[in-house]
Amino acid sequence: MQNRTFIAATLCLAAHSACAGDAASIWARKVQPLFDVQCVKCHGPIEQKGGLELDTVDSVLKGGDSGAVVIPGKPEASALFHNLAPDADPHMPPKKQLSDGEREIVREWISALEKSAAPVAQKTVRDFPNPTTAIDSLIAEGWERNGVQPAAPLSDRAWCRRVYLDLAGRIPTTAEVDSFLAAPAESRRATLVDKLIASDDYAVRMRELWDVFLMGRGRRGNIEDRRKQNGWWDFLETSFRTNRPWNETVRELLVARPAKPENKGATWFLYDRKNDHQQIAEAVAPVVYGTTLDCAQCHDHPLAREIKQAHYWGLVAAFNRSKNVEGSTAVAESAVGGFVNFTNLKKESQPAIVTLLSGKTIAETWPAGDKKEDDGDDKYVDPKAKVRVPKTSRREAFADAATNENPLLARAFVNRMWAALLGRGIVHPANEMNARNVPSHPELLDWLAADFAKSGHDARRIIRGIVLSRAYSLGRSGAAPETFAGTPERPLTAEQLSRSWRIAAGLPAGDDTLRRATIAAMPDVLPREYNATFQQAQFLTNSPALAAVLKPAPGNTAERLEKIPDSSARVREAFRAVLDREPDSDELAAASRLSPRDLLWALMTSAEFLITP
Repeated sequence: MQNRTFIAATLCLAAHSACAGDAASIWARKVQPLFDVQCVKCHGPIEQKGGLELDTVDSVLKGGDSGAVVIPGKPEASALFHNLAPDADPHMPPKKQLSDGEREIVREWISALEKSAAPVAQKTVRDFPNPTTAIDSLIAEGWERNGVQPAAPLSDRAWCRRVYLDLAGRIPTTAEVDSFLAAPAESRRATLVDKLIASDDYAVRMRELWDVFLMGRGRRGNIEDRRKQNGWWDFLETSFRTNRPWNETVRELLVARPAKPENKGATWFLYDRKNDHQQIAEAVAPVVYGTTLDCAQCHDHPLAREIKQAHYWGLVAAFNRSKNVEGSTAVAESAVGGFVNFTNLKKESQPAIVTLLSGKTIAETWPAGDKKEDDGDDKYVDPKAKVRVPKTSRREAFADAATNENPLLARAFVNRMWAALLGRGIVHPANEMNARNVPSHPELLDWLAADFAKSGHDARRIIRGIVLSRAYSLGRSGAAPETFAGTPERPLTAEQLSRSWRIAAGLPAGDDTLRRATIAAMPDVLPREYNATFQQAQFLTNSPALAAVLKPAPGNTAERLEKIPDSSARVREAFRAVLDREPDSDELAAASRLSPRDLLWALMTSAEFLITP
């Protein structure tokens, strides 16, 4: 099978950006999304009417059976633009008329192509001493290139709240804020980041994120209890607490044969998918490739042409010898079998060979004809073991290739963590890193991924680099989100929210009742687009679990407020405890009319509390 490497495909638009300037930006932001909806069904990877493909810049410029459809710089002379006119013959799209605005997008792009003709020398890879310097330099270059003014930086107080939420999963206590502000100004931020990254709170916070990224929320009964009891949570927390190289963590998930007690929970990633090898493949793809493969189940991906049906079924084949062992959480693997074929849209049967998106294949000798393989003891490391390990393990061979010979693994982790900490990936959506979604800052993503791999997949290094960057420290901005000229509003996750509520209420952090209730009402983590729901509104206005933390008890915030007779003093104390700031005059006047309980509830369910500063 002819194979085009995934790296080349995902960077094709970045290459056009280097050579095409504005045209590449117009294509990525406007033209490609328009063509995806209106044109690619008939002129794309699956069907090419008239020999014309409109899903990539190269294919558009190549033209179709009748020749070129675009003359760079001359939209009126280009068939692609001319055929969109209401009275055109032939008329495109055949059964629909594009709006004047949509036609203007195509005209604008073709006009911009005239400036793209001159080739540009390939850029050399630049050297930076650390991730923060790389981020600051390359993001600032983007601002200058696009004429964007970055937002004002956060105050130290607001930055402290933000970094506690992101690295510890909660707001800081008043004492923690005071301690931070009392530290030397020139080193206080780096010192706090290092302290948080070394804390147990950090390990729990990362586990909470990656539990959802790897397993999903899960709405089935006692799913959280099962993840905890079977060691899955411990495995993730230990990985981040010890800063285990990320490629080693992923390898443990894929091989699922723990050699050490602390890795026992790693088997849950495969085991909980209950021998559904397609479900396993669909869960593995975003982790090792940074993109889903679901759309390639029945045919090659209709938009991202570098993703083939063979990649989907090859990934299924990597795990289809696996089977859960009853009475344990072990995942066995047969030494034979698992040779299957898949059928494409042309009804052609093809062998499912383990094929990575990087182009590498796992070589195997298929049995001839209908010959049955002998599953003998000689094919296993220890034939008498309860969970036998094959001498030639397809699962292990894939895991080795995916975690040692696969540059997409580093790119996927870097982009996902960037999205978690800055509200949007360098590639957006964060789990769709394919040729259809061009990186906003390709050189930066390349550099960070290469540095992450070179560092031994050191998660702390890349996370530290991001949170100490200038981009992370900025306030709100009206600039396009992909410029990272300001921080978008990021809703707190349920775990951040429930833990922070207890901190604000003056209670110990641990309480499963509030956490579980909050997760049920607010399950989203890193949603593609955030939209509040009626269910969330009901929860925030009438939750028994939240009401319970607002009851006065010895030493908590509610009791302290009830003991303050002066309403103004009470409001100021409540604002400091919940929002870590003083109220303005309007807030002071309005809040003075509320009871201590209602005042706390109003502040703890306010938009200001529910989003990251």
